[in-house]
Amino acid sequence: MEPDPTKRFSSRVEDYIRYRPSYPPAVTSWLAAECSLDANSRIADIGSGTGILSRLFLDFGCDVFAVEPNADMRAGAERQLAAEPRFHNVDGRAEATTLPDASVDFITAGQSFHWFDAPAARVEFRRILQPQGWVVLIWNERLVTPGFLTEYEDLLQCLSTDYGRVDHRRIDSGEITRFFEHESWRTVSFPNRQDFNWDGIRGRLLSSSYAPLPGSPQYAPMMEELEAIFAKYQQDGQVKLIYETKMYVGQLT
Repeated sequence: MEPDPTKRFSSRVEDYIRYRPSYPPAVTSWLAAECSLDANSRIADIGSGTGILSRLFLDFGCDVFAVEPNADMRAGAERQLAAEPRFHNVDGRAEATTLPDASVDFITAGQSFHWFDAPAARVEFRRILQPQGWVVLIWNERLVTPGFLTEYEDLLQCLSTDYGRVDHRRIDSGEITRFFEHESWRTVSFPNRQDFNWDGIRGRLLSSSYAPLPGSPQYAPMMEELEAIFAKYQQDGQVKLIYETKMYVGQLT
């Protein structure tokens, strides 16, 4: 696999756009109620990828500076969001965003914090945040329940390339506390789900950086096993991926 995290998704952009889950509108509703998010808020969406989380804040009316180091992912976001006048596509990374000092009210990271150099990112976040600004770390955490979701998890554990090493679930509360350098951060969660036919669940798997690509020795065995568990559990040609959208919110003192 590509060892540089900024390049891992270059060959997966189209599957990422089509098959990755979005985030519930409850995210922005909660931030509005608890952190004074409003349509005048300026958002730095770090590791923004193809703009999935950026779109949620654009729909809320915010100016969004989508900071992404991967040129292919930025191009995918541009195709999706270029018509949005409040969307600003930025070639940068968590540790060096290129944004001006004290220029944003919120920093968000959707499905990306586990790729950051956390100490260097914290320094950069302090630089670009307004005083009393907020950092919002979000993941769609796939649940593992009996049936399809358990066998899908087993498939990833057995046949993916480096799933255990890059799975965001290795980020625990201790690491969140170390990042914020205090324990007064807050966490909240929301339900989320996706329904997929065969093409959809195949594309969802291939959007993941740990999935072997065509040409890899592991690709055919993984697709065969995925097809088998899809056939075993599908109902009316569909299976479900069920998530808990987890959000960690705090300020950098």
